[in-house]
Formats: sequence, structure tokens, C-alpha cells
Amino acid sequence: MATTRPRPRSSGFTLIEAVVSLAIVALGMTALYMQLSQYAITATYMQEKTLASWIATNRLTELSIEPSWPEVGTDEDEIEFADRMWRYTVEVSETEVPNLRRVDVSVALADQPERIIHKVSGLLEPPPPAGFIPPRWIGGPGGFGG
Repeated sequence: MATTRPRPRSSGFTLIEAVVSLAIVALGMTALYMQLSQYAITATYMQEKTLASWIATNRLTELSIEPSWPEVGTDEDEIEFADRMWRYTVEVSETEVPNLRRVDVSVALADQPERIIHKVSGLLEPPPPAGFIPPRWIGGPGGFGG
């Protein structure tokens, strides 16, 4: 009686094993691509949000140090900042307090004015009268710190 010897198994992958491993790699690469895309979108959004915040707070600060009180109403303008064109809208409104005005500054990209990226609100008091000398808070006689 002849004995049959088991066939030696050849080394390597079968076709099914190769296809399954390629499918797993493809799924992993797709997930990685989606995560990188989301990261890029988020980074762009955060950059726009930061720049728009700076523009809005700068405009609010400019209004607060101007020698005249801003008129009630709405004003729009464009500004170049960080190599991009931006559009901001300033809305000044009265409040219940006679010496305060509310200011809302909205900022958008100039080519997408309907998409507000950032909005800042603040209250402005009237500018000091002509000849007003502000108190010295630090140093000097009668001031803090000396």
C-alpha cells in the first residue's frame, strides 16, 4: 500500500488573503484621508475666525478712542488684512442709558458677505470733553504707587 504524503504547503498569500488585506488597507487610507480633510477644514475655519475677531475688536477699539461719538446707524466698509479682503458692518444703536451706545461689529470675507464669521458687541461712552485731563493712576503725588 502506498502512503500518501501530505503536500508541502507553499509559502505566500492566497488570492483571497491578498484581496482582504488590500480592502483593509483601503479602508484605513480612506479613514485617514477623511481625518486629514476635516483637520484642514477646521484649521482654515480657526484661521478665519481668529482674523475676523482681530478685525472686529480693532474696529471697536478705534470707535472707542475717536474724538467724536459714533452716530446711530449702520456703516459698512472693506479692509485688507492678512492678504485677504474683508467686509465689516458696524451697527450703532442707542441704549436705555443716555451715556451709552451699543456697537455691533460683524465681519465676513469680502467675497462672501452673507457668511458672518465673527461678531463683537460693546458699549461706548461719549468721548471726554475738550481740555479734559485724565487722572494719573500710577505714580506722582496723590496717585497710586507713590
